[in-house]
Amino acid sequence: MLPTPLTEDLDFEKVYEPAEDSFLLLDVFEKEKPWLESYKWSSDVPLVVEIGTGSGVVTTFVNQHIIPQGLFLATDLNPHCCNAVLNTHKSNIGKKGNLQVLQCDLTTPLKRNQVDVLIFNPPYVPSETVPEIADPDSEDWLDIALLGGPTGMDITQKVLDSLYDTLSRNGVAYILFCARNHPQKVMDNFKAKEAQRGNEWEIECVQHRKAGWEVLTVWRFIRR
Repeated sequence: MLPTPLTEDLDFEKVYEPAEDSFLLLDVFEKEKPWLESYKWSSDVPLVVEIGTGSGVVTTFVNQHIIPQGLFLATDLNPHCCNAVLNTHKSNIGKKGNLQVLQCDLTTPLKRNQVDVLIFNPPYVPSETVPEIADPDSEDWLDIALLGGPTGMDITQKVLDSLYDTLSRNGVAYILFCARNHPQKVMDNFKAKEAQRGNEWEIECVQHRKAGWEVLTVWRFIRR
């Protein structure tokens, strides 16, 4: 088993602490390691982007153990998370050269069709509303990391709607869902909508796990 990155000196009142969903993603990437090592990317140096990086434990793990030759971009609305991923990356890898951090909303600043690997552990918990962007000193940052609107899909759906334009040819996305998001229905709707646009995908549930009262799944999307 590959070691989990250490997280040191992080303020877990403002930064999402690694939990079962984070560890599920680590297990997914450990399982996918042989497949990813042999995968033919559209560029010699794949661009790996994690949306909503939180503590940075997933980005650091993938950089350290899975795609060490990649260029990494970690994004988050939360300025505390932007600092956290830099700290986690430095504590475990000791270099910054192949990691950049951007405070932004999802993938809005990125050029079209540039991302070779997209990683997203979204705010998937159903809630009445999606929280507003907080003041840097607010105590609401954890709510922003967790709450995804009535079906838990408000934020994830934005990413799905732009996924074809985000990924490179043969680009891969790993996105986490909970059972209350009704992921199979989400996939069926996504496939139907994308087929109407003439977009081709290979989609597979690569891992699932019961975490307390929640059932989590990670789905792999391959853009063709």
